[in-house]
Amino acid sequence: MLRSFSYFATLSLVSACLLLPTYLASKPVVFATDIGGDVDDTWALAHILRSKELDLKMVLTETGEAEYRAKVAAKVLQVAEREDVIVALGKDFGIMPDSERHQGPWVRSYKLSDYKGPIEQDGVSAFIDFVESSKETVTVIAVGPVPSLAEAIEQRPEIAKKCDFFGMFGSFYSGYDGSKEISAEYNVANNVEAFRTVIGADWRSITLTPLDTCGIFFLSGEEYQEIWQATSDPLLNAVIENYCIWAPRVPWIHCDFFTQKSSTLFDDVAVYMAYDGSLLNYETLHFDVSDEGKTLVDNNGKFVAQVATNWKDIKAFGSFLTDRLLGN
Repeated sequence: MLRSFSYFATLSLVSACLLLPTYLASKPVVFATDIGGDVDDTWALAHILRSKELDLKMVLTETGEAEYRAKVAAKVLQVAEREDVIVALGKDFGIMPDSERHQGPWVRSYKLSDYKGPIEQDGVSAFIDFVESSKETVTVIAVGPVPSLAEAIEQRPEIAKKCDFFGMFGSFYSGYDGSKEISAEYNVANNVEAFRTVIGADWRSITLTPLDTCGIFFLSGEEYQEIWQATSDPLLNAVIENYCIWAPRVPWIHCDFFTQKSSTLFDDVAVYMAYDGSLLNYETLHFDVSDEGKTLVDNNGKFVAQVATNWKDIKAFGSFLTDRLLGN
């Protein structure tokens, strides 16, 4: 059942939250995303919207064509009746070719002006202003290359101290598809200098899910079929529509794969860590970042983070995420 975020429903939710203990209050969230590339960002956005612990305030686009990514995010938010969320256009890298607009058909006739909520053309400044004006610690969930966040940190390094950072980055002991050879993970390798700037910032906390944990997670079987068949749910319909559009447009999906299971849901693990994360095991790792984008464990490394290096129970997370997306 789709949760309505109408004006009166929002008032009711706020009233209810005032009666809850402080530790149950929702966290203000900025979602930094390269949505519109890999469809897992769209799944992750739906995950945030279905998580009462997370109060999504802003979607900040990262890398590529800012307006295209903003349109995908805005249309999902519109479907979810969450046009209160700021859509912030981050650094723009020019018009993306159709071959890279993997969800392009879904927003072909959509205009940003169709979105009734706030749109910030200068997303970097909007992010800085939001963090500086927030009376609460801001939760930043980053699931793509981070040139916009890096620009914000370069302009105002002190804002990191007001944020907890959760990200989908790196490869520490395992690579893509569970390989024992570490990989130059895409979100790092796409813009190594931006990642170094962001991971080296003075965040209140830094927690990462690398390929070791997020690179082996997907939904399948009865759990995936529950999502696939949730045709009366507009938000999940939007996710599946995007998946069906995306799958034939990328070279690594074949035949009817998308009818049987999800693609790898890298970004949902980062979202999960931002409000729970108890089904993961963590290590505090010191590491360096090579010029090709590999995150190399080194006790004398320049960078340090809490890293989710393996699962306690990945099957339980599949069941948990399914129920959450369904609104159960």
